[in-house]
Amino acid sequence: MSPKTIEKTEAISQPEKKKETTAEFISSMAVVLVTGLFIITFCMQAFEIPSGSMIKTLLIGDHLFVDRALLAPKTKWMPLIPYQQLHHRDIVVFVSPAQPGLYLVKRVIGLPGDKLHLRDGVVYVNGQAQNEPYKFEDPDPNVRHLPYAMNFPSVPPDDSVSLTQEWHLTLSSHIQGDDLVVPEDSYFAMGDNRENSWDSRFWGFIPKENLIGRPMFIYWSFDTPADQYSKQDIGDRVSFIFHIVLHFFDQTRWSRMFRLVR
Repeated sequence: MSPKTIEKTEAISQPEKKKETTAEFISSMAVVLVTGLFIITFCMQAFEIPSGSMIKTLLIGDHLFVDRALLAPKTKWMPLIPYQQLHHRDIVVFVSPAQPGLYLVKRVIGLPGDKLHLRDGVVYVNGQAQNEPYKFEDPDPNVRHLPYAMNFPSVPPDDSVSLTQEWHLTLSSHIQGDDLVVPEDSYFAMGDNRENSWDSRFWGFIPKENLIGRPMFIYWSFDTPADQYSKQDIGDRVSFIFHIVLHFFDQTRWSRMFRLVR
């Protein structure tokens, strides 16, 4: 049998590929959607940084993925997930204790049982001064350093300091000597940009149940004005969307893409 005859015979003997039916296509798409919904709901979630409280670690306009699984309570039905406890210096996303529904991102400074205080902006945890290379030192000489924030909690708040009512009433009950003692199942957190951070010094501890997860990496970063988050008008939002479309390539911070958050 000649080579041409063999090729012709093989072509005839190959079965025709079965086309996917409409029902099979819908079933496949449903599996993809359910899997994606599960990942977004229980494992990973996207967040945008709206303020400068975590400069220089996180910038306004950074978009990042947050791991929701590592800090979740342990369950018997999902034993393979490597659940972890929080450690000092971990960055976390959580629901604001002062404004339910508002998501914040800060760095954990105090764990349950820790005794901490600040002296001239230096953080002391259990008597040890902390080396904080991530802390942002604002070079602007006009930045006002609040004595309360720089020497917390030994300096009482004055009229220029805005505390939540609950924190104002309960702060003294957590002070022992010069230190603030972090209660059980709670955390004390601050922003890396200490002079421009609304954090535990002003609204208190983060309850354990408010934790959402740990930021993983920045998947996109766009140069965003500092006041963009406060613009809630639909016209302002649409205008900024058009701005992103027009300046996607020249105002995207390409060097921050896929950067790990630490």
